[in-house]
Amino acid sequence: MQLVKPSLRYRQSYLHYIVELGDEERYPFPLDFDCQNFEAMLQRNQDFADGVNLPKGFVASETYWLVSGAELVGVANLRLSLNDSIRHCGGHIGLGIRPSYRGKGLGVELLGQTIAVAKLKGMEELHIHCYQNNLASAKMIIANGGVLHSEIELEDDNTAAIIQRYRVQL
Repeated sequence: MQLVKPSLRYRQSYLHYIVELGDEERYPFPLDFDCQNFEAMLQRNQDFADGVNLPKGFVASETYWLVSGAELVGVANLRLSLNDSIRHCGGHIGLGIRPSYRGKGLGVELLGQTIAVAKLKGMEELHIHCYQNNLASAKMIIANGGVLHSEIELEDDNTAAIIQRYRVQL
């Protein structure tokens, strides 16, 4: 498994990944970018990495793809800094594993490789958040050195959820 920057090389696999996700909520957020014009989608990822043309409330972030050969199996997004809103709920890293590859420990691998990138960038502490009922995410964070720091309750559309906030010291 190798962590790479988004590139045209993985276009077909990326498009199949998006189809495979179907209607489920996409993590991390760059998976929501329109990919009909693949080159424009790649440029949007690069703009986020460069901190340009960011929507209000967003911060510079880099997207990485976990690949096995020519197959895209997971996506991670590393925020290079946090604003107050994202520090409260969001954190430094969001990630997702392609549905057909879930349950194989690849989330631990993807998070570990993304944490290693953050360390190389000189980051000293990461905030990583997940829903309390997402036991797989919590185990993945803990397996990569995460320590539960706090929990918050979010209310959205008459639904309440508990967010667990973990810290990872680098």
